[in-house]
Amino acid sequence: MQLSSYEDLRSRLLSHSITCEEVIRFYLERIDHHREDNIYITVFHDAALERAKALDRKLQEGGTPGRLFGMPMAIKDNIAIKGGRLTCASKILENYESVYDATVVQRLAEEDAVFLGKTNMDEFAMGSSNENSAFGNVPNPFDKNRVPGGSSGGSAAAVAAGLAMVALGSDTGGSVRQPAGFCDIVGLKPTYGRISRFGLVAFASSFDQIGVLARNCDDASLVLGVMAGKDGRDATSSLHDVPDYGSEMANVSVEGLRIGVPKSFFPETLNADVACIVKGKLQELRDRGAELVDITLPESDYAIAAYYILVTAEASSNLARFDGARYGYRSKHSEDLSAMYVNSRTEGFGREVKRRIMLGTYVLSAGYYDTYYKKAQQVRRVFQDRYREALEKVDVIAGPTSPYPPFGIGDKTGDPLEMYLADVFTVPASIVGMPAISVPVGLDSLNLPVGMHLICNFFEEGKLLGIARLMQRSL
Repeated sequence: MQLSSYEDLRSRLLSHSITCEEVIRFYLERIDHHREDNIYITVFHDAALERAKALDRKLQEGGTPGRLFGMPMAIKDNIAIKGGRLTCASKILENYESVYDATVVQRLAEEDAVFLGKTNMDEFAMGSSNENSAFGNVPNPFDKNRVPGGSSGGSAAAVAAGLAMVALGSDTGGSVRQPAGFCDIVGLKPTYGRISRFGLVAFASSFDQIGVLARNCDDASLVLGVMAGKDGRDATSSLHDVPDYGSEMANVSVEGLRIGVPKSFFPETLNADVACIVKGKLQELRDRGAELVDITLPESDYAIAAYYILVTAEASSNLARFDGARYGYRSKHSEDLSAMYVNSRTEGFGREVKRRIMLGTYVLSAGYYDTYYKKAQQVRRVFQDRYREALEKVDVIAGPTSPYPPFGIGDKTGDPLEMYLADVFTVPASIVGMPAISVPVGLDSLNLPVGMHLICNFFEEGKLLGIARLMQRSL
């Protein structure tokens, strides 16, 4: 079954040349065939088929199809679906079932999307390679000896391998964009507050944002338009109007487009193939009428330092709720209440999660709060001011998504600091809260994907998607 886009699928569904049930059976059979790739933690076989049959009946009875009628979707396993497991890829929540739907799930369902299952991820979204899951790692569809990126590696791999048409991920410091770059697909992180976080298990609340992974920008914009908007259950969701992203994308032209290119995004240590491909794409856009503008931004290394102080501090607070007392894993080797708390968390959390809880507790402790946490917040403000200033002069800021192509499984697990640097180009957009996207721009000498990373000003997702679509269509 060849489906180039949701537009293609929708036209076939509405013309009755294919049924929702046939489409969903096709995807479920592919998922079963690829079970060894560990992409899905939970598959909704029966529920997805029942949903598809109900949609077919709706169409036959003359009902109005929703904007996402029959779209086969995958959901990262830190987003709540009522009655489904919500594991966050952690032993501590291995058997937990959600008692409610996340706002994004509710809105997607109202527009007739079909959920295939919950995808694998780095535990509690902490990682850059999908190697921190309690359920095992996910291989990259391009090379099964390499990682798909993280933490939304399962969602990215699902789309890249044809096991879902579109997937949801969560992005704290690059966890949608970096795996999109590693898997040759589009990965969008909207403006902070553009999409409700209600029903997203929190890692770092002032950074987390639900994002979209898709094969093309049109599908991503469609899903974004359904999910975006104020939610009374999330005080951080924005009142900003939700525009017609399709129209905004159509209004973007390469003629006169001002692309900011920071020198700091192209250090000498950047992989040679990545540098060549990204610079080549920028030169191509200049040849087509765009203007490349040299801009100066704070060094991304400072963003990484501030980011890991702030997110570990927030994580240590957010993960305090997992204590074995109310829900989730409870240790059986405890003589008293205190030991039950300690043993449940020790046995339930993985190594990376415990590392970040300890770091966060440290930077928030007496005597270190001002030295680390307060200073990191000041750095965050500097980045916000500098990026605002830059985007008053240019339409978009461009650079590589990752400093290197997908790396081998196990290559960086021994050095956490080296692993953290995989997000060096994606973290700044998360620090400032601006929308950003990774779009495929080519393959390196080993036929591994390379992504271009684009950042626009607050709530300019339509323009951002339009620019990304220009790049993708020129391939």
